[in-house]
This record gives sequence, structure tokens and C-alpha cells, in this order.
Amino acid sequence: MFEVLMSEEQKKLRDEVRDLVKSVPRQMILDMDADRITFPTEFLQEAGRRNLLGLRFPRQWGGRGLTWNEELIALEEIGPLGICFSCQYSLVSIVGETIKVYGTDEQKEKYLKPTLAGTRFCAEALTEPRGGSDFFGATSTARRDGDYYILNGQKRFVVGAEGADYFAVYAKTAPDAAPHESMSLLLVDRGEGVSVKHVYGLMGARGNGTGRLLFKDVRVPAENLVGEEHQATKIFWQMMIPERLASGAVSAWASLALVARYANRRKAFGQTIRNYQGVNFKIADCITKLDAVTAFAHTVAEIVEKELGPAGYRRRLVSEVKKFSTQTQWEVLNDCMQILGGIGYTNALPIERELRGSRLCTIWTGTTEIQNTIIQHEYFKEVLSKGVEGRDIAADVPLTEEELSEEIIYE
Repeated sequence: MFEVLMSEEQKKLRDEVRDLVKSVPRQMILDMDADRITFPTEFLQEAGRRNLLGLRFPRQWGGRGLTWNEELIALEEIGPLGICFSCQYSLVSIVGETIKVYGTDEQKEKYLKPTLAGTRFCAEALTEPRGGSDFFGATSTARRDGDYYILNGQKRFVVGAEGADYFAVYAKTAPDAAPHESMSLLLVDRGEGVSVKHVYGLMGARGNGTGRLLFKDVRVPAENLVGEEHQATKIFWQMMIPERLASGAVSAWASLALVARYANRRKAFGQTIRNYQGVNFKIADCITKLDAVTAFAHTVAEIVEKELGPAGYRRRLVSEVKKFSTQTQWEVLNDCMQILGGIGYTNALPIERELRGSRLCTIWTGTTEIQNTIIQHEYFKEVLSKGVEGRDIAADVPLTEEELSEEIIYE
């Protein structure tokens, strides 16, 4: 749907990314899903070689100086490769965001530039075994010791841990302070004291290098502190923008197109199944949902890019994109499998792999329930701070004020 609104430059970018996607060997996708490959190193290297990583970042650091809409266009093309490729592509943008916005020039030179070049790989270390969605309940600590921080603790479900050269690690630097005033962000190089253990048995999203990190008395140079000490809360919320907005890139279009072609050929009861409303109405619903997600995501991308409206308003919209897109694509892929019938439940077609991968999207980077919490919280703040705007429809009833006071009891 968005293609008709694309500029010629955006179409050229889309074609560049398509060419990258077509270059990925089929066997690599299969080996990643089978856990025979634990990190898509070659993909990131090739994307970096083609200058397709970190499109939004300044050219000075290796980006292209583009916008969020271009980033979504690229992610929409990468999506058909599977969630692992999309995730690794997004990680560059997510970790890079913190360095670009809050990092020093030295940090940008040392970490951001090679990351965008595809010669150094990153991962973000947020989730802890005791924490999950309770990010600010983290127990990892970093104690200042002269020109170093001494880092101890552990993180779990760290996407890309297997291949990462460095980690963006949130740890408590003021353990006795309030949770939102106790955290700092450190760039931690892989090395002595950093132990990476692969997480096996994932339902989907395999080959993503997902691991568990153990930090034991790791000496992190103080110059690797990103932003101010104890003030990582604002960095976290900045990081959540690319973390969640990237989910708005619809990847289920490829699966739906596959199913439509199947429905146009598969016959049952003497005719192709696309002629049955039980099938074609499902496809119509899927098309409508995906078009709606795409339009909404690109609209929010422009709002975020131009920083329109208050920060809380943008935070709400980004959470809506994450919730709407991940839930919708899960529903669409379920409908795709239903249309395929039994063959869709086998690995003869890629739908079952896509379905397994998509289930994770409603959990990571803040569950759907966390998004609901943010959405309603920010909306209540907006509504209650503004009062009634426009026509007050509460007065458009046949009852008098006295009668209303008898009918509507608040306390």
C-alpha cells in the first residue's frame, strides 16, 4: 500500500534492500532455524558492506542520514527472511540510537561507526532472570572504582549475545536510590569476566544468537558510561522508540501472498478454494489488517521523526504500533495456516516457521500488556489535562442537571 507514496529515492532504497535479501542463501535460513548457525554474521557484514545498516544515522558515522520511514521500508523488505534477520538489523538501530543521542564522539568513533560498517556487532542487555517486564527491578550492579566500574550480575534472553563484540548493559550504580534514579548504561566489551551461554530450546527465532550473560568483576572503563551516571531511565525510554517502532514493519505480506497463490491453485469440491468465502473473506480481512498496520506505522514514524506533539503522546503511539502490529501479524499468520490446512502445519511451507517466530514479538521489547499499560496511562494524562475540547456531548441528553445528578453517582 505504501509503495504508491514512495519517492523515487525510497524505491531505489527498497530495491537495494531487496537485492541484499535475495543474496541470502536458502541453506542459511534453514540452518539458523535448526540451530546449526547461531548468529547471522555474514548477513550483517554484507549489509554493512552495502551501507544498509543504520540508515537513520548521520553520514559522519556511516549512516545515510535518512528517516524512520526509510528504516521501515528496509525492514519490510528484510521481514520475509524471518524474525532473526529483522531483529539483527534492528539491533544496530536500537543500540546505535543510545550512542548517537547520548554517547560521546569517542564512543561513536569506537562503537557506532564500526557497527554501521558491519565490522563490529552489538547486543542490548536488559532482561534479567528475576526481572522480565520489570526492567527497573534489575539487580546487576556496577560499582565505581577509580577509572573503572566493577560490573557484576547476569542478563537473560540477550538477542545477538553469541556474536556480539560489545553489549549495552543497564546496571545499578546507586543501589540504594529509587529504581528510576539508580541505573546507568555501560558499553561493555566482550572479554575477561564476561561469560556468554547460548539459550537453547527456543520455540522460534532461532539462529539469533540469543544468550545468557554472566558478569563477574568485569572492569569497564569509566569512559564507557553512556550519558550521565544514575540517569539511564531517559536513555531507556529513548531506546524503546526504535525497539518498538521497528515492530511496525509488516513482514507477513510475503506469507499472505504465498497463501493467496496457493488458494488460487488448490482445488476442493471441484473448484479452487479462493472461490469459497471461508477462504477469500479471511484473505480480505488479512489484507485490511496489514494495510491498516502499515499506514499507522508509517504515520507514527513521521511523527517520531519530526518529534511532533509531547513526548508522552509519541510514547503512546509507539506502544500502539508495537501492540497493533505484533498482534495483527500473529492473527494473519494463524489465518494463513488455517487456509493452507494440514500442509501449513508442516515444514513443506515456511508458514509454520513464520508463525513460531511471530509469537515472540508480542512478548519481547515489552509485552502487549506492558504496551496496554503505557497506552492507557498516557491517554488518561492527555484527556484529564486538557478537559473537554470541542462540543461537550455529555450535555446532549434529555435529562436536566438535577435529573442527571440523581442518575449518575460518582461516589
